[in-house]
Amino acid sequence: MTPVRPALDPELRELLADMPLMSQLTPEILAQVRQLPTASVDLLLADRQVDRREVTVPAKDGAQLRLSVFSPATTDRTAAAPCVYWIHGGGMVMGDRFSQLDIPLEWLDALGAVVVSVEYRLAPEVTGTTLVDDCYQGLLWTAEHSEELGIDPARIIVAGASAGGGLAAGLTLLARDLGAPAIAAQVLICPMLDHRNTTTSSRQYSGVPGVWTGEMNEFGWRAVLGDLTDDEVPAYVSPSRAEDLSGLPATYIDAGSAEVFRDEDTDYATRIWAAGGQAELHVWAGGFHGFDALYPQADISTTARRTRTDWLTRLLRDS
Repeated sequence: MTPVRPALDPELRELLADMPLMSQLTPEILAQVRQLPTASVDLLLADRQVDRREVTVPAKDGAQLRLSVFSPATTDRTAAAPCVYWIHGGGMVMGDRFSQLDIPLEWLDALGAVVVSVEYRLAPEVTGTTLVDDCYQGLLWTAEHSEELGIDPARIIVAGASAGGGLAAGLTLLARDLGAPAIAAQVLICPMLDHRNTTTSSRQYSGVPGVWTGEMNEFGWRAVLGDLTDDEVPAYVSPSRAEDLSGLPATYIDAGSAEVFRDEDTDYATRIWAAGGQAELHVWAGGFHGFDALYPQADISTTARRTRTDWLTRLLRDS
């Protein structure tokens, strides 16, 4: 029986009609996708007054991790800036530190934020907690170099989209449990939170081509989990497994109503509220996975992006 699915937003449906979609991800397809051109950072920076710096940071195992730092090009700054620590998406198996970078660069424009984007290593070349550990090492470097970077260490925001949103959630749990560094807020954009892939929305978007399907989700999780059994999966890797969601910073979560991650994202916000935490949740009617990153010009996308920026503006104003 074909599952009933929420209808796509009409404008998004028309835009998506021209995009080649697939339902499966295989090692062969992944190898091809990884060869495709990535986002052009030069184009993103062309009309912005931004200083860019590239650094390398040692991972726990000694590997060298790349970070890109983007700062507003101004000489009259009188106060330390907020920082957005950005974690890119790509199902944990593809993408780089420039993927979806236009999202945090909007916060550089609007809020004067310094953006630090981390190039964590990808599965299946690395597995288990290595990805989130890489993100943590980059965050530690950012906090430790806050004065040098001109950022306020009390206003570091961890943010990410899709797999990056899931890693941002895992990173925030890890930083909470280790007691450092301080995170002022987490922004989880259609985050990939639950390796079990058993929600209603997971089933609704399986067996049908899409931007990110249940089958593709299973492939991504299998790549990152390696030989781990279900009971061995740490909450830092699959944050929905976390039994305790108390003590988290202010949280923003959004997703589309027509995507795989809808239900796990809604559940995560609900459990933060149940633990006495502060979370803002938006489920955009008719939005598919990553709609606002793929088609930022659509009306629903501009609304979603503006709403996130408005939330961050209020948060930083009141902090």
